[in-house]
Amino acid sequence: MNLKIVGLDFIYSVRSWSRSRGTVFWSLLFPIMLILLFGAIFSGMGESKYTLYVQDLDNTDMSQGFVDILNKTGVINIKSITTNDTITDYIKENNIKNLIVIPQGYKNDITRSYVDPTIKVNLTYYFDPTEQQTNQVLRSVISSVLQGLNMQISQGRSVVGIKEESTVTENFGFIDFFIPGMIGFTIMQQSIYGSIERNTKFRKDGILRKLLTTPITRSEWILAKMLFMLFLAFISTSVAIGVGILAFGIKVNINLLTVVIIIATSFLFSGIGMIIGRFVKEEETADMAAGAISFPMMFLAGTFFAVDAMPSIIQVIAHALPLFYVNEGLRNAMIYMNQTEALINGGIVLIFAAIFFIAGVILTKWKED
Repeated sequence: MNLKIVGLDFIYSVRSWSRSRGTVFWSLLFPIMLILLFGAIFSGMGESKYTLYVQDLDNTDMSQGFVDILNKTGVINIKSITTNDTITDYIKENNIKNLIVIPQGYKNDITRSYVDPTIKVNLTYYFDPTEQQTNQVLRSVISSVLQGLNMQISQGRSVVGIKEESTVTENFGFIDFFIPGMIGFTIMQQSIYGSIERNTKFRKDGILRKLLTTPITRSEWILAKMLFMLFLAFISTSVAIGVGILAFGIKVNINLLTVVIIIATSFLFSGIGMIIGRFVKEEETADMAAGAISFPMMFLAGTFFAVDAMPSIIQVIAHALPLFYVNEGLRNAMIYMNQTEALINGGIVLIFAAIFFIAGVILTKWKED
């Protein structure tokens, strides 16, 4: 092995890297951004509060005492509700993830249990199966509080219990909720990187300049490429759902709203890719810039982690990310069948799509500056 050749090649690579300001910038920014974002997520996980809605139908000092104990744990943020609607309808209309119902007669049943040990009273805990981490924490806290309460009432005999009800009427598993997030993430990756390749690689190879000599217009070329990206989006969506059905037996609902959100998502992230490709010249730098945008968004927008379990500042960031509304829109359309929430999230995705795609089209140029 000729170490001199190795050394010269290494020095050449370092010089080549240092001459590209864009490559140096994104090489340094990418790890800094990741450590700041994920450090903020995981360092604050243990200090987060989990929202729990409470419907107190008994409204007595004893039921209020139970709510106060939950609130004093420091882990749960209690939000009391009163409604004349059926509780399941209220949960669906307001997109509530976790709620506990204290039944009417709670205090009376506990009082009677001192005389009749067969008497029991059950609270009802409504939960969202997708929020696995939140459910695990809330179950643990509620269970500990009930254990202490039963110890006070009857020295440990189970007087106050809890029954669980899913906020989703059908029997869905976690994979059913995971698939919509993966669909959104896959479309994002395909659209951003596809647009970057189209604008950066084609510019570098001189293809865009050659297109100026052909009859095709810029708008026609962009539309043709967009249709291709949309084709890939539907292919990847079909594959994800097909594999999910065959391998895991997932249960999802495909409807018109789902299709609209998928189309809007493809246009949205293609627009972001066109914007990146316009301002970043080198292919390597463009890929790093795309990764610096898409990779954190994948984790912050609720694809893998429940947004409600993140620190409040990260939740604010998550609600500013387009992928968050894509994930929520697809889950509401495909899983929850909550058309109202799906329309709201889908509308936000459409607004993002219009802004970024129009900006991308305007900024995409065939001529060099």
